[in-house]
Amino acid sequence: MLQPEVESLVPGQTFDRRRFVKTALGSAFAAAALPVAAETIKTDFNGLTAGEVTIPSGGFNMPAYRAQPEGKTNLPVVLVISEIFGVHEHIADICRRFAKLGYLAIAPELFARQGDPGSFGTIQELQTNIIAKVPDAQVMGDLDAASTWAGAHGGDLNRLGITGFCWGGRITWLYTAHSPRVKAGVAWYGQLVGEPTPLKPRSALESVNQLHAPVLGLYGGKDTGITQEHVAKMKAALVASPDANAKASTFVVYPEAGHAFNADYRSSYVEAAAKDGWQRCLAWLRANKVA
Repeated sequence: MLQPEVESLVPGQTFDRRRFVKTALGSAFAAAALPVAAETIKTDFNGLTAGEVTIPSGGFNMPAYRAQPEGKTNLPVVLVISEIFGVHEHIADICRRFAKLGYLAIAPELFARQGDPGSFGTIQELQTNIIAKVPDAQVMGDLDAASTWAGAHGGDLNRLGITGFCWGGRITWLYTAHSPRVKAGVAWYGQLVGEPTPLKPRSALESVNQLHAPVLGLYGGKDTGITQEHVAKMKAALVASPDANAKASTFVVYPEAGHAFNADYRSSYVEAAAKDGWQRCLAWLRANKVA
C-alpha cells in the first residue's frame, strides 16, 4: 500500500500523494513518480544559469525549465522532453547535465494547458486527467516556441537537437519529422506504433518518411509495452524509406533493460544501459553537428 506522505529532496518539504504541494518547476519530483530511489543523480548548479522561465506560445504563457553555462552565448540547443510526469526534478537534472557540457537545454512543460502533472498521485490518474487530453499539434507548436525562445536567449538554432524519454521519446520522433530546424534526435524508449486518434493522428512509425534529421532510438529489450516486434517494424520502415534521414537513423537495444531504464530515480533504472545510452546520446549530437 502506498504511504500517504513521502519525503521530498527539497529540505523541509514533504509531499502527500493526495495533496501535492505546488513548487517551482523542476524543484521536486512528481507525486506519481514517488518514492524516489537511492540511486537518484543530483547535478549541481555551479557555473550555470538554471531555473524556470516563461515562454509565450499561441497566446499561452508556457512554463519551462532551462539550464545553460553562465554568461555564455552561441550555445548548441537541446530540447529535453519529459515523461508523463512532466518537468519534475529528474528532467531538470538532465537539463543541468547538458548545460555542464556547454548546451542550452530547455524542457518546456508541455502539459501546462491541461493541468499540473505533478498533482496526481497515481499514473492512471495522470494518464486520464492530463496525458490523454494533450494534442500532438499543441505540442509541436509549443516546441517551436521553445526553440525560438532559446534562439533569443543565447542559443544557436543552427545547432538544435532534441531528446525525450517515454512519452517524450515518441514526441522526439514526431518533432524531428515536424521541424526543419532539428539536426538530430535521440528517442529514449518512446512509443513507436499506435492507432490514430483525433489528438494523436500519427505514430512515429507513420512519420519516418518526413524526418528532417536522423534519430537514435535507445530501447530496452525487456520493455513489455514497446516490444521488440514494434522495434523491428520501425527498423524495417526506416530501411525501406526513401528519406535519407530515415536511412541514417538507428536503434540500440539493451537486452537486459526494460522500460524507463534511464530513470535513475525509479526502480526501473539500469545503470549500465543508462550510462551507455547517455554517452551514445552525446556522441550522436556531436556526429550530427549539434555540439
